[in-house]
Amino acid sequence: MKSEFAVIGLGRFGGSIVRSLIEQGMEVMAIDINEERVNEFASVATQAVIADTTDENVLKNLGIRNFDHVIVAIGDNIQSSILTTIILKELGVEHITVKAQNDYHEKVLRKIGADHVVHPERDMGRRIAHYIVSTNVLDYLELSEEYSIVEVIVNDFLAGRTLVELDVRAKYGINIVAIKRGKEIIVSPMANDPLQMNDILIIIGADTDINRFEKKMLNQ
Repeated sequence: MKSEFAVIGLGRFGGSIVRSLIEQGMEVMAIDINEERVNEFASVATQAVIADTTDENVLKNLGIRNFDHVIVAIGDNIQSSILTTIILKELGVEHITVKAQNDYHEKVLRKIGADHVVHPERDMGRRIAHYIVSTNVLDYLELSEEYSIVEVIVNDFLAGRTLVELDVRAKYGINIVAIKRGKEIIVSPMANDPLQMNDILIIIGADTDINRFEKKMLNQ
């Protein structure tokens, strides 16, 4: 089943997360109080809704508690961000990621129960989208609009298999350039050495190819 996300706030940051989640094949409800912004994402998101998320009844009617993950990307209105987060928490939303305006805002968000707090000036929307979609993705570095480097942790499905068996270059067009194993970094790993549980693979490739690999190999 596809994971279902709701993104509240469709500014530059929230919008980039919506687009990236959609690119990764997720179901996304895009929410904003601004009609013009919502209209912009009507043809992008799975569903686009005009709503005041500081109103508990509005969020209940949207069925917000049924979403796997809600991202609060409200712009400069810190009060709305905090109130929305409190309501989401009270409604029992399982995973909540919130954009913080500053360090003080972050402290408040953590105290009221935000699961993950991000600073858009430090974190790219695309990077955060990868983080929240896959628990196996540890880090994500955008090299260009189309190419990236990601760190992924070896799961049960990958453990014990060799790079020859996986054949990721031929199947997915990506390259495993190194493996982190504890404190050791193995550059140009041997093709016949089996991967170990909790190894960290450093992968480089086109975003579309990396996404295919993530969906097939990491979401088992």
